[in-house]
Amino acid sequence: MKINNDLARRAVVDSNALDWAATRLAGVERRMLERDGAESGRATTIVRYAPDSHFSSHVHTGGEEFLVLDGVFSDDYGDFGPGMYVRNPVGSEHRPHSTDGCTIFVKLWQMDPDDQDYVRIDTTTARWSPGLVDGLSVMPLHEHGFEQVALVRWEPGTQFTRHGHPGGEEILVLDGVFEDEHGRYPAGTWIRGPVGSVHTPFSTEGCTIYVKTGHLTGIQAQEAAG
Repeated sequence: MKINNDLARRAVVDSNALDWAATRLAGVERRMLERDGAESGRATTIVRYAPDSHFSSHVHTGGEEFLVLDGVFSDDYGDFGPGMYVRNPVGSEHRPHSTDGCTIFVKLWQMDPDDQDYVRIDTTTARWSPGLVDGLSVMPLHEHGFEQVALVRWEPGTQFTRHGHPGGEEILVLDGVFEDEHGRYPAGTWIRGPVGSVHTPFSTEGCTIYVKTGHLTGIQAQEAAG
């Protein structure tokens, strides 16, 4: 299955406009943002668990990263409510389920095998730091090699300088409206800028985004190596 799989191309998806597609397990549905391969391939997805649904125990051969958007996600390691950011490294295993139902933003097969950190951050209580311009706040979530992951909060009327992303950039708009010279992106929009992409971001209304930078070069190198 190929969905926005060409990392050299810019991709923009309004996840709210996508239909929920059933998975092989009852009560678990997904909206696929990008996919390269079958069930074991690289994927970026929004997954919805109905109450009392579960996934069978499995190993994450390519690692897993997710952010809980609503509800409570549970597995062998605990219960993770709205705003929890989680990384399970290459080789990790768990049996996910949800008693009351939940929705998560999840990335699979996009982790450096040398990055073996288990990460658990409650973004509802973690500290925000001032950004590089007035009106911008940043919450770092993870860093490994060239990859950096953070939440970024934009106050209304905030404008950032024009800049490039040598290792690519990926954004999920969590609330409000994010903008740049290419368009306007309301909550639920997923954006992937390829290696070398350039833009001038701003937010007229204010917003909060999940943002990952520097990672696409590493993914392309892993896929080229087979």
